[in-house]
Amino acid sequence: MRAFIGILLLSWLGTFFLPWWILFLPAFIFGAWLIEKPLSAIVIGFSGTGFAWFLQALYIHIANDAIAAIRVAEMMGIGSPWLVLVIILLVGGLPGAAGAVTGCLLKLNLKKNPETAAA
Repeated sequence: MRAFIGILLLSWLGTFFLPWWILFLPAFIFGAWLIEKPLSAIVIGFSGTGFAWFLQALYIHIANDAIAAIRVAEMMGIGSPWLVLVIILLVGGLPGAAGAVTGCLLKLNLKKNPETAAA
């Protein structure tokens, strides 16, 4: 739970000031620090960054009376602005899942082979 909240907050704050790929860093750090299993890392990283992007998109959706989401839905040929928000959640979750599983696997690999860590 701490990893999810940490990834969520740092991803959300990071995207205010930095480019989109900053989503990898909090997920990588928390994946290497707190998460023990690769599948858990994928789920926690995906949900943390995806939910951060979804909350930001939902805020924008509400603040501008869904004008942007409706226009994007029309351009994509989807029809529903809520489906655009779901797509944002899915796209935002991918870098978090990749970062968290990379951090977790790096930690597991270094634990398994401690002699390679010193080299």
